[in-house]
Formats: sequence, structure tokens, C-alpha cells
Amino acid sequence: MQDDLSAIATLAKVSKRLAGKPVLDGLTLKIRAGEVTALLGPNGAGKTTSVGLLTGRLQPDTGTVRLFGLDPTRPAARSRMGVMLQSAGLPDVMTVFELVTLQSGYYPNPRPVAETLAIAGLSDLAKRRCGALSGGQARRVHYRLAICGRPALLVLDEPTAALDRVSRQALWATVRAAADDGTAILLTTHDLAEADALADRVLVMDRGRIVADDSPAALRARAGGSVVRCRTMLPPALLLALPAVREAGPDGTDQRIITGDAVATVRALCSADPNLADLRIADAALEDAIAALLGPDRRIAA
Repeated sequence: MQDDLSAIATLAKVSKRLAGKPVLDGLTLKIRAGEVTALLGPNGAGKTTSVGLLTGRLQPDTGTVRLFGLDPTRPAARSRMGVMLQSAGLPDVMTVFELVTLQSGYYPNPRPVAETLAIAGLSDLAKRRCGALSGGQARRVHYRLAICGRPALLVLDEPTAALDRVSRQALWATVRAAADDGTAILLTTHDLAEADALADRVLVMDRGRIVADDSPAALRARAGGSVVRCRTMLPPALLLALPAVREAGPDGTDQRIITGDAVATVRALCSADPNLADLRIADAALEDAIAALLGPDRRIAA
């Protein structure tokens, strides 16, 4: 992990209530330069509120929020940040080129418009009106709006929603390149494979607090071993008693078992349940590690 001197955005002991309900509870987190930080958690964990505070759209009830050492509402701080929100409209009558040019004018040192269009894969759409764009094309425009000012902090909220596989991988490559150039990137996503592929660091939130802060590899190591999924009539208590089983519980219509020795576990499982069905074995993934942290009733919905 990098040292805290590289933190460019911080929440320190922040609490926030919305509609009279507590959303954040003494939350402390840091976003560092040159890292892709994935902020993950189930619906209602406080991710959107945290992003709202960091971007200056919300104010904390208690605690301190700083962006480049300043209040996030200060223009000097906001001019160094690019934000791609999950839900944001585009002006129907403007062309992509016109919108890029307009947005670039808000920043002190923007990229050349042609460069921004090329990075986002929009050069061939420059003359198209925004109202005629597909959902995936509109998402690429939103990404372009976020990067046109050469931001030192890039906030990406579900950036690859509606993108096809090729566009998704192209965006991932540009995000990694930006981090390698020193940009701090905060990523919120329900796609755990995306977080695993992109993130240097994963923050797992639940009920307004950070419950894990580590690299994807370290979190996967917490789960360890293999994941067995199957359909069985055996209750979780009996599954937990099988050899080498660390965790067991329902996963939709299946049972999900994390084990340190898949061969021993499956051998005993087959012996205990002759009607076992749909048996699958895989290495533990980031999804499994986070599921173990949150419990079966607090899953991250895809």
C-alpha cells in the first residue's frame, strides 16, 4: 500500500443521515494517486452517498471531507476532478464534437478535443447528435466528458453499463493507463469481475462502514481454496461438517461451499447425498471473498 501522503481525497470520521436515516457511520477512507480504488458493497451500503460527499454534491453531518486538501465544493478542487455518473443525460441537439468542445472549455488545461475523442473511441461519432446515440455510445460520451480535463481524480460510477465486450475492454485499458500516469481513480461497480480486473485496491462497504480494505488478490486469499456449488438437500450445518469446509450457505437455488480441499469435500458430499445434482468446482474468486465478508443476506447484486 502507498503511504497516506499520496491521498488526494479523504473522508475522516464522516457521518451522514438522509431522510432521517443513518447512511454513513463514522466513515474514514482515502483515495490515493496512481491507484484504481474499487468501492464495493450491497445496495444501501453508502457508496453513492460517499461519492456524493467526495464530489461536493452532499455535505457531511459530522466529520471532514477533503479533495486535494480543500473543501470539495471549491472550484479549485472540482476543476481537477472528472466524474462519470451512472445516470446523466446528454443534450439531444448537440453533436458529440460540440459537447466535447463545450465541456473541455470548463477546464484550465484540457486535452485537445481530437485526442479526447480518440481515447474514448468516439472519433467516428464526432458529427452525430447526442440524441441519436445508442446506450453504449452515450456511455462512451459520458466517459469522454469525465476525462477531457485531464483530471487528477477520476470518479467512475458503473462505467461499463450498456457497453459491449470490446468497448468494455477498451475502456478498461484507458483506465489502467490513466492510473499508471498517476491519476487517482475511484470506481463503483456491481460487476465484481470488473473490479477484480481493474482495481489495485478494494474497499468493501456495508451499513455505512468500511469492512475490508485490501488488494483483490489479498481478498481472494481470504476465501482461499475452491468453491463448490451444487444442489443438495443437505442443510448448511451438515455441509459445514464436511472435510475441509470453511463456509457453506445458500446461493440462490444452489448451496455454495468454500473448501480448502475440494477433492475431500466432494468425496464426502457425494457419499452423504446420493441425489446430489449440478456439481461445479472453481477457484475462489473476489465474489466469494466478498460474499464471505458480507454474509448471505448482504450480497452485491449484479
